[in-house]
Amino acid sequence: MGYMEELRALVGHRCVILNGSVAVVTDEKGRVLLQHRDDGRWGLPGGLMELGESCEETARRETKEETGLDLGALTLLGVWSGAGTLCRVKNGDEFYAVTAAYRAEDWSGTLRAPDGESLGFAWTEPDELPENMPATHRRILTERRDVIIRRERKGD
Repeated sequence: MGYMEELRALVGHRCVILNGSVAVVTDEKGRVLLQHRDDGRWGLPGGLMELGESCEETARRETKEETGLDLGALTLLGVWSGAGTLCRVKNGDEFYAVTAAYRAEDWSGTLRAPDGESLGFAWTEPDELPENMPATHRRILTERRDVIIRRERKGD
């Protein structure tokens, strides 16, 4: 049983604060990898932290589990928290997320959905985001757009 399951066994559906990480994986064209999640929404690969894990380790583990990709160097884009990060899960669980976001330009592996959480993937221009995505993920991509697309702009 993982940390989340142990915590929920103690607190039920009560609202809690949880830490997590996402990876903004970019390709050579400056596009961002989006995951089509099993709940129908599009989002960044990532998830919640396990006990003893660092934010970077969480981003790497979750990206590997959800996409099959191994991440190289990570660059911290920022940490998002506060009133706009309330998450409600289908089963009734609620939590406020504290999310560390990392840019990953260097990665290896074959894109695949090994864990069943992903329905598919799309490489998307940072300014052409789908409507159906978590607000925090949209906020990360919008607020840090200048850093995310810098590689693309250097070649212009």
